[in-house]
Amino acid sequence: MEIDNKLKTDHRMIHVEDYKRYVDSHVIERIKEKAGEIRGLHVTHVNSTYYGGGVATLLGSLTLLMNSAGIKTGWRVIQGSPDFFSVTKKFHNALQGGGINLTDLKKNIYESVVYENAVRNHLDHDRVIIHDPQPLPMIDHYRKRGPWIWHCHIDPTKRDEETWNYLRNFVEKYDAVIFSLREYGQELETPQVFFSPAVDPFSIKNREMSQDQIQERLDHYDIPTDLPLVTQISRFDKWKDPEGVIKAFKQARQSMNATLVLLGNVATDDPEGMKVYQSLLDEREDRIIILSKEDTALVNALQSRSAVVLQKSLREGFGLTVTEAMWKGTPVIGGDVGGIKHQIDDGENGFLVSSVEEAAERIVQLIKDEDLRESMGEKAHEKVRRNFLMTQLLENYLDLLNSFESNYRYTS
Repeated sequence: MEIDNKLKTDHRMIHVEDYKRYVDSHVIERIKEKAGEIRGLHVTHVNSTYYGGGVATLLGSLTLLMNSAGIKTGWRVIQGSPDFFSVTKKFHNALQGGGINLTDLKKNIYESVVYENAVRNHLDHDRVIIHDPQPLPMIDHYRKRGPWIWHCHIDPTKRDEETWNYLRNFVEKYDAVIFSLREYGQELETPQVFFSPAVDPFSIKNREMSQDQIQERLDHYDIPTDLPLVTQISRFDKWKDPEGVIKAFKQARQSMNATLVLLGNVATDDPEGMKVYQSLLDEREDRIIILSKEDTALVNALQSRSAVVLQKSLREGFGLTVTEAMWKGTPVIGGDVGGIKHQIDDGENGFLVSSVEEAAERIVQLIKDEDLRESMGEKAHEKVRRNFLMTQLLENYLDLLNSFESNYRYTS
């Protein structure tokens, strides 16, 4: 059933024109022209969860913006048993340098559940975009009507070779592969392009909140605001190094007073998340608050009110929470890894760190120097405005989808 926009009275999608307050008008016109060339194209995105993590956040906004631009765009989410997501989490870890025992049983669980999803999902679209390893083998089970694209949001540069070689058998059946950064490129027969993720400034998570609205959210969760807030917001994942954040905060607290908030969630496709969360609970105290909540307004409130936001990742494909905090004018201390290095200009709009000790030192420095926080925050906001808004990601996708129009020919 088609949605009749004339019947909608209380709801409105964000359109490209709404971004005129943030980007130059010629950018808007360029995007509209590119979208017009493929208007009516039927596209779908496929991933493994509606919430939790950066991919779901991206797709929630990107798919709506694509529809508002006249490109009929869907979003499918695959289903799976705990065994399936246990295997795919192991693949995720292995692609980032973790160990894995890649048995035939794991492969069979993985491929069987993907096949079941292929039976339930009729992907007869003009373009199909598969996100990350979980639904990757779906390409084996369709007669394609048009190009299939794999979008990898993981940093694979320290991958387990056996795992990558297994997954590459599926990857090279795609018509294009998207990585977040050029340095993530691989030796593949498939053409590769490079898109950085982006934030939606109109979403609940990123739009401007009043001070009263911020305070209401913090009060609701009994988060004290009498001392500066130091925050890390991310999935409960060992690669995000929440233990290291707590250690750094305890060291920094020897030289200043503050409150640490670790806010995360447990995504449906991450069976390790609950274990990581529970392993941290013994560290809770009056000034170390650890919450597992799915509340985007709380994320916004914390990123907006915090004196310092951390993203002390050990591996990071990009780090959308870094972009979100920078957009709110909050300086970020990030791990000197992956995509974080492309967002934070060390010493200019935030700090890059490689150890607990460095993180502690930078926390103290920022807490004690309000002028530095303000200066870095302004530069951070401007970098996001110029480089990491949803219009940039949309235009990248439009360029890729347009590129197939003249040279793609399906052969059965």
